Amino acid sequence: MNACVRAVVRTGIFHGAKITGLMRGFQGMIEGDFISMNARSVSNIIHRGGTILKSARSNDFMSKEGRKAAFDVISKQGIEGLVAIGGDGTFRGATIFSEEYGIPFMGIPGTIDNDLFGTDFTLGFDTAVNTAVDAIDKIRDTAASHDRLFFIEVMGRDAGYIALWAGMAGGAEAILLPEEKTNVESLLALLRKGEQNLKTSSIVIVCEGDDAGGATEIARQVKALDDSFDTRVTILGHVQRGGSPSAFDRILGSKLGVAATEALLKGEHGKMAGIFNNKISFTEFSKATKQHAPLDREMLRYSKILAI
Repeated sequence: MNACVRAVVRTGIFHGAKITGLMRGFQGMIEGDFISMNARSVSNIIHRGGTILKSARSNDFMSKEGRKAAFDVISKQGIEGLVAIGGDGTFRGATIFSEEYGIPFMGIPGTIDNDLFGTDFTLGFDTAVNTAVDAIDKIRDTAASHDRLFFIEVMGRDAGYIALWAGMAGGAEAILLPEEKTNVESLLALLRKGEQNLKTSSIVIVCEGDDAGGATEIARQVKALDDSFDTRVTILGHVQRGGSPSAFDRILGSKLGVAATEALLKGEHGKMAGIFNNKISFTEFSKATKQHAPLDREMLRYSKILAI
């Protein structure tokens, strides 16, 4: 997100606009938590995780009174348009606010889940996958040394993109996703087959939103059916959401920040800037929030072939 913030600020200044940063999103808008920004305000942030503008959920903004307060504040500040980085909730809030007060918004997809419709990649996804893969590689070392079965849980309450990509890159024996119904007995048969094929370790990647439960619960079910495996569980949790962003995410944030800002200055609004087939594309908020990016079934097929 910091690479994106940097791009928005510098693109706006390049085109002669005055740039204001809103701290803590919609909540900061209501409370008047603004900072004036120039090109030097965003120096040396491209390599930092998180966001210098902070982030916050805002229950106040969900009410008409809260949105009215936000409009009064930004009107006094002289703000004429906004670039919002976020996901479904951010874009829905932007849509309602624009409809009520005519403030133009452009959006940029920021979520590690990579599940927004209208873009091949969202900000943070690549970094989260690389973080997960680094952990899987380290766990594989100890799994192979001690002939163990590891269940590794990654983030993804409703979407299995991190699990699928990290599982394939990490050479997982099985990948369990919210989009696929999990059969524990079939999983056990797969693990037993791996033993017969003289595998010295097994890694099962579990998406936190899997229908059979998280990694701890699935490991318990497998153990109940067959206690011959030396089983361990690792839950990666929020470690996936931080850290220095990958080169891909820095470039993606920079490109989308420039594109969204220039589109807003040209009069575009109510759209999300995304990347599709390696080219910038724009999707209306209504489509981006009502649809979700489908899981790549062909990639899932590849992963099963490669896991034998």
